[in-house]
Amino acid sequence: MFIEPNVSGERRGSIEVICGSMFSGKTEELIRRLKRAKIANQKVEIFKPAMDIRYDDVRIVSHDASSIHSTPVDHSQKILLLAGDVDVVGIDEAQFFDEQITEVCDELALKGIRVIVAGLDMDYLGNPFGQMPYLMAKADFVTKLHAICMQCGHLANYSYRKIPNDEQVMLGAKEVYEPLCRNCFNKKK
Repeated sequence: MFIEPNVSGERRGSIEVICGSMFSGKTEELIRRLKRAKIANQKVEIFKPAMDIRYDDVRIVSHDASSIHSTPVDHSQKILLLAGDVDVVGIDEAQFFDEQITEVCDELALKGIRVIVAGLDMDYLGNPFGQMPYLMAKADFVTKLHAICMQCGHLANYSYRKIPNDEQVMLGAKEVYEPLCRNCFNKKK
């Protein structure tokens, strides 16, 4: 990722999106970037949807148990109220946020804040998920991560739901979802 040198001394914000399927390492990469920002003595605030209590009520936790403290919020506008005077804002599971999340990220970036967002780019049917397509369109940088297909071992970018349920949002981990490549996903679908 190329970052333009800042010769004016003015703070320049940006939006970074980390996307991919379940088990691709999105949250792990988000945590890695946020910890590096903290090491650089930058003031960091981290948010997650209040509904995401799979592993912890307040911590963002990756599937391999890496974690970092966060603030659960039930509406994206609260991020603007709680971000305060920070250098970096991290947002996990962005696909679960409301329609204003894109404008919230844009407003933070315009204030000179580095915004790092992680989320699923597709739902269990292989369709764009929530506001993620809009966030990717507005992003300065997009990182797409891949898991390994549980059927054939190729790169996986689909989150296949193993149990019957027609709801778009269904929280779960390995007991509910498995990563699949395009071919294996379409065979099982």
